[in-house]
Amino acid sequence: MLWIILAIIVLIVAATLLLFRLEDLSHLDRDDYPVKDATPSEANREVLGRIRELGQSSKGLRGKARLMALRKHMDGLSEGIELASELRHRESPRGEWVLAPGCDTRRRILYIHGGAWAAGSPRSHRAITDRLSQTTRAAVFALDYRLMPENRFMDGVRDCREAYTWLLKHGPDSAERADFMVIAGDSAGGSHTLGLLAWIRDNGLRQADAAIAFSPSTDLTLTAPSNRNNIGTDPLLGPAFGGLSKIPLPVIWWATLAAFRVSPTSPVASPLRGDLKNLPPTLIHASDTEMLLDNARRYAARAEAAGSPVTLHTWHGMVHVWQIFAPLLPEAEEAFEDIRKFLAQVESEKSAQAVI
Repeated sequence: MLWIILAIIVLIVAATLLLFRLEDLSHLDRDDYPVKDATPSEANREVLGRIRELGQSSKGLRGKARLMALRKHMDGLSEGIELASELRHRESPRGEWVLAPGCDTRRRILYIHGGAWAAGSPRSHRAITDRLSQTTRAAVFALDYRLMPENRFMDGVRDCREAYTWLLKHGPDSAERADFMVIAGDSAGGSHTLGLLAWIRDNGLRQADAAIAFSPSTDLTLTAPSNRNNIGTDPLLGPAFGGLSKIPLPVIWWATLAAFRVSPTSPVASPLRGDLKNLPPTLIHASDTEMLLDNARRYAARAEAAGSPVTLHTWHGMVHVWQIFAPLLPEAEEAFEDIRKFLAQVESEKSAQAVI
C-alpha cells in the first residue's frame, strides 16, 4: 500500500511539473518604480468604509448566494453618482455606450470591467467609464462580457475579441472607422486588456493606439511577492483572497485549471507570461499597498525589456482600483488627469510619426 501511495504522489508531482512549467520571473522584481509621495486624502476613510460594506454584503453567505450578493453590491457602486454622459444599451456586442457631451465618436475606448471574472458589469463601473469619456473626449463602450461560473473563462475572452473587432468599424451611431482606439480595463478586466493586445498583434488586426490597465491581474500563478506580502495592507483583496496564501501553490494551479479550463501559465490567463514584443503604449496604475502591485511591476519590467513602451504610475495607500471612487476620491481625479496627459502624449507622438 505504501508503494502505491508513493507512486501516486510521484505521478502527481511529475504531472504538476510537466503541466505547469513555470519560468522563474523573480528577476523582474524591482522596487525602484517611483511611488507618488502623498498621504491618502481624508476621503479615503469613506472609501475604506465602503469597502467594509462590500465585505458585509456577503457575510455568512456561501456559494451562489454569496456571488449574487457581491454582484448586487458592485452594481450599486454607481447609485447616486451624477453622470455627465449619455448611456446607450446595446445587445450585440452586449454592453453600453457611455457618451460624454461633445465626444468624438471616431475616438473610441473599449472598457473591460473587473470583478474576478465573476462579478462586475457596465453598471458597476460607470464612475470610471463616465469620467473616461469626459476626460478623453472619446466614446466609451463598456463591454458586458460573459462571467464565470455560468460561462467559461474563454467565453469572456472571446467576447472581448469580438467587441474590439466590431469597434474598429462601428461607432454608437453608425458604421464608421475608428480614428483612435484605446483598450482599458481594471483588475480582471486589466488582464483581459493586456491579453487582448497580444491577440490583436498575433492575428494581424489593427492594433490599439494605446492601452490603460488599473491594478491588472497579470499572472494567475500567484508567484509575485506582493500576492502574499501585501495581504494585510490590501483592504479589498486581502480579506477576499488572502486565505489562498495558506494553500500550496501547486494546489491552487490545479484548482485554477479546473475552474477556468485554462492553465494559469497560459498567456491568455496570465498575459505576463506571453510574448510582450510589439505592443502599443500602455499606462498601468497600481497602489503600493495592494496585492497586485508586483503583478503590475513585473509586467512593466518585462514589457520594457521586450521593447514595448509601458508607463507604470504607483499611488501610495490606495485601495485596489481606487479610480472607481471618482469623484469622491481626489486621487481618482488625479488618475484620470494622468490618463489625459498620457493619451495626449500618445497622440502627439502619433501625429509626429505621420508627418515623418
